Amino acid sequence: MMSPLANKTPPPDAGSGTLLQEQAHSLLACPDCDLVFPLPCLSPGEKARCGRCGAVLMEPKSHGFDYSIALALTSLLLFVLSNTFPLLKLQIAGREQIGAIMTGVHALYDQGFWEIAFLVLLVTIIAPLFRIISVLYVLLPLWFGRRLLGAAHIFRWMEILRPWAMSEVFMLGILVAMVKLGDLATIQPGVALYSFAGLILFMAATDASLDDGAIWVRLEDGA
Repeated sequence: MMSPLANKTPPPDAGSGTLLQEQAHSLLACPDCDLVFPLPCLSPGEKARCGRCGAVLMEPKSHGFDYSIALALTSLLLFVLSNTFPLLKLQIAGREQIGAIMTGVHALYDQGFWEIAFLVLLVTIIAPLFRIISVLYVLLPLWFGRRLLGAAHIFRWMEILRPWAMSEVFMLGILVAMVKLGDLATIQPGVALYSFAGLILFMAATDASLDDGAIWVRLEDGA
């Protein structure tokens, strides 16, 4: 049964709908407690915090998009090197074996552990590559004052998939394996190992350099 208040509420017209959209774009919700604030106007170096829980609402970066784009391009180059060159070379009892990042995925799949193989493929290759491509897809057009189709959705998915880009966990597993096999085999690090280590550092730097608030404002304003 509809309440009397609902019956008295007039249907919104096109003008009021546009006004509501403009008001929604000028509001900011706290990421921790969901308290809504008017969108603050901050200068680089300033920081806005939630009055209820103290969470950081906005923190404009002192640099522009070009810094994040440069880091993302470097990450893409290191990603290509990591998946092109050998990761490790093992010499055991006169036998030599070369391993790459995809070697573990193939080995798990051949042994019947296709679920684990897909999970390793997802967190070490698919998710990191998606994050790098997404940063370039969103920021490069914004740098030129444009916005590509679906950029807002891609940027939102990029933030959702951030926890799944676990390159550092894979790197930790490689280091543990090298320590355990050090007494049994001769291990020679390949180009991909150094590239992969650099990829982890540059991806972390890219994430830290992103100004999420400025990106969303540009995306909602149509660049």
